[in-house]
Amino acid sequence: MTTAADNGLTVLDGGQLRLLRAIDTVFRGFAEDWDAPEFRFPFLMRCQDLDRFDYYDNFPHLGLAVTGLAPERLGSLLTEVDRPVDRLPTEVMEASGFALPSAACYALYADLAGAKLPAEGTLRTTVGTCFRKESHYDGLQRLLGFSMREIVCVGPEDGAKKFLLRAKEAVAALCTELGLDFRVEVATDPFFDKNSGKAKMQRLFPVKEEFVVDGLAIGSVNYHRNFFGERCAIQAGEATAHTSCLAFGLERWVHTLTERFGTAAAAASAVESLR
Repeated sequence: MTTAADNGLTVLDGGQLRLLRAIDTVFRGFAEDWDAPEFRFPFLMRCQDLDRFDYYDNFPHLGLAVTGLAPERLGSLLTEVDRPVDRLPTEVMEASGFALPSAACYALYADLAGAKLPAEGTLRTTVGTCFRKESHYDGLQRLLGFSMREIVCVGPEDGAKKFLLRAKEAVAALCTELGLDFRVEVATDPFFDKNSGKAKMQRLFPVKEEFVVDGLAIGSVNYHRNFFGERCAIQAGEATAHTSCLAFGLERWVHTLTERFGTAAAAASAVESLR
């Protein structure tokens, strides 16, 4: 049985873990079929790398930083407050150079900074623990820390767009096979300054579409144009790389499939039967 708290920290039991791993195996199967090798990146990112993506301008409400503690100031605090300490004040913290990313693909673009890829580009997949400071949390549907599987295309404009079509077809087929009543909804992510030319183009050509089941987005396809290619100086052949990605919130899939099949065990059996 899942235990949950209103602080966004939720425990998965063995049956739910089995389901999470089963559905992630399906997603990794997509990556293998598409020749997208798997990478694992650090849990933390440098603040300066996220700032390169205008992260703190566009997502200030989601941001979470990681910092060290000043022992001498902490020791003084512990003698003055009731124990256990429920909050650490900022005065016992050091300035931070690291942050907790809210999406798994950011680290991939930073890792490719300065790269000159073949003209056809590359596909990669990763799974990461992502963190979002939200106004509220709701079981497995909205968490402070959650698992995100992404398959990312970095390449020419045409290749990035074709990847989105292939990804949408694959997810639609999977949802249909699992009997999920889904719809595709246009959403937005403010990757670009709202007054920029790219932002105006975003309104004309959607850059984010979500797969929604019972009001919950369980995955998305995202097209960033050459935004990350420009910011990280990534080339595909002689041109600045375009990027697109397919993203899944794994805990949201656990929630959705458990609702669909009644129990995590039944859902896991259904997913495992797809192999």
